[in-house]
Amino acid sequence: MEGYLARRRKDKQEDRAERRALVDRIMTVARECGVTEEKPQLWVGVLKILKDEDAISFFLASNPAGSKALIEHYAGENVQAPSMAEDSDEDSDDSEDEFEEFLVTNYLDDTEEVGFMYGMFQIAMHLDKYYNRSECRQVGIGLGGLEWVERKLASRKGCYNMFRMTPTVFYRLHDLLVEKYGLKSSAKSSSIEALGMFLWMVGAQRSVRQAEDRFDRSPGIVQNMFYKVLKCVLKLAADIIKPKDPQFRTMHSRLMDRRFYPFFKDCIGAIGGTHIPVVVSKELFVQHLCHKSITTQNVMACCDFDMMFTFAIAGWPGSVHDMRVFDDAMTKYSNVFPHPPSGKYYLVNSGYPNRLGYLAPYKGTKYHLQEFQNAAELQDKEEVFNYAHPSLRNVIERAFGVLKQKWRILNNIPSTYPPETQTHIIVACMALHNFIRMSELRDRDIGRCDRDENYVPPEASEDQPLCEPAPSSLECEQMNAFRDTIALDMLLRV
Repeated sequence: MEGYLARRRKDKQEDRAERRALVDRIMTVARECGVTEEKPQLWVGVLKILKDEDAISFFLASNPAGSKALIEHYAGENVQAPSMAEDSDEDSDDSEDEFEEFLVTNYLDDTEEVGFMYGMFQIAMHLDKYYNRSECRQVGIGLGGLEWVERKLASRKGCYNMFRMTPTVFYRLHDLLVEKYGLKSSAKSSSIEALGMFLWMVGAQRSVRQAEDRFDRSPGIVQNMFYKVLKCVLKLAADIIKPKDPQFRTMHSRLMDRRFYPFFKDCIGAIGGTHIPVVVSKELFVQHLCHKSITTQNVMACCDFDMMFTFAIAGWPGSVHDMRVFDDAMTKYSNVFPHPPSGKYYLVNSGYPNRLGYLAPYKGTKYHLQEFQNAAELQDKEEVFNYAHPSLRNVIERAFGVLKQKWRILNNIPSTYPPETQTHIIVACMALHNFIRMSELRDRDIGRCDRDENYVPPEASEDQPLCEPAPSSLECEQMNAFRDTIALDMLLRV
C-alpha cells in the first residue's frame, strides 16, 4: 500500500492537492451547515454531492441555508447521484471502488481528524449502498406468464379475447415463426410465452409495466421478449405483405357483381392512407402534427378485394400529404411495390391524381357513400361513377378499420417506443392481419365485413384528417378519357 501511495503522490501530486483542497473546502462548508457525527445520514448527502460536478458547483456557490438544503435533498431516501442512477450494477461497483481508492489515497493519514472523516465516509457509503436499495422483486402467488398463456390457449373465447386470434391460428403462427423466422425459447422464457406476451400487448395497447405485472417479469425481460417477437414478425411481413399473384391474372369474384361488371373488370385492388396516432418527443411534435391537431404517422397501403394488404409503407409524419408518401413508394420502394400491369389499375381517392394505373373519382361532386343516402336520384355520369367507385374502393377502408379494431395499440402507440419501433409495430400488425386472413378460418372482427361488403368499422375514420385533393395538373388525359368512357357506359345502363 505504501508503495502504491508513493507512486500516486509522485504521478498525480498536483491533481491530488487540488482535489484534496476541494474536498476539504466541501467538508468545511458541510460542518458549517451542521453536518456532524451525530447525523451520519447527512454524510450520505455529502458523498453524493462529491460524485456530481454540477452539485459541487451549486453547493459552493450557495449560502449556508442553500447548502444545507442541498445536503438534505441528496441525503433523501430516493435521491441518487447521476452517475449511480445511469450506470449498471457492475459500473456502480467500479465507481465505488474508484472513489474508495481516492479516499484511501488522499486520506490515509495518522491524524485523528482525517481518520474520523474517512471512517464516516465508509459509513456513508455503506448506508448509500445497502439502505437505499429498492426492495427485492417478489414473484406473485398467481399464475406465472407461461401458465397463464397456456390456460388462455385452452379456451377459445379466452384466447381470442387476450391474443386476438383463435388457438388454432395462434399455434400455426407460433410454429411458423419458430420454424422459419428464428423465434426461439431461452433460458428465461419460452417462445409460447413470448408470442403470447407480444400479442397481448399489441392487442389492447398495454404497457411494459402492465406486462411486467401480468407475466411476473422484469421490465428488461419484457422488452427483450417483445422485441424478439417483433423482429420475427417483421421477417414474416416481408413474405406475407405482397400480392398472391404478382401478375394479377385472375379477376376477383367481387368484380363480377352486376353493379361493377364489366366496367371495373381490370381493377386489381385499392390504395389508401390512414393516420396512426403516436406519441413523439417535443422535437418531432410539429412535423407529426396532422390537420386533426394530433400527432400521427401517415401510412399508405395497397390491398386486394379479400382485404389483404399487398404493400405497406409507414413512418412518414402526419403533416405529410398523401401524394408525398405515394411518390416515395413509387421511387424508393419501386422494386417491391406491386405495380399494375398494362391495362390494369388500382382505385384511389381524390388525394391521388387520376393517371395510368390509378383510377380516381371525379372531383367537385358527391363521392362518399354517406352523401348519397337520402339524396336525389343520380343526375349525371359523374355521380353515377362516383357512387360505384367508393363501393369498391372502401375495401381499403374496411381493411384499415379491422386492423385498428383488432390491434388496439394502433389507436395510440405509447411513447415508450421510439419512432422507428412505432413504425415496425404498425407493419407487424398488418402482417398479423394478413396471416389471420390467410388462415381461412372464421374471425369475429373480419366476419362482419365479410357478411356486409358495405360495412366499414368506425375505427377506420377515427382520428383521420380530411382528404386533400391532388392537383389537377398531375392528372393524365388518357386516364381521364378512360374514366369518362366507364362513366358514360354506366349511365347508359342506368
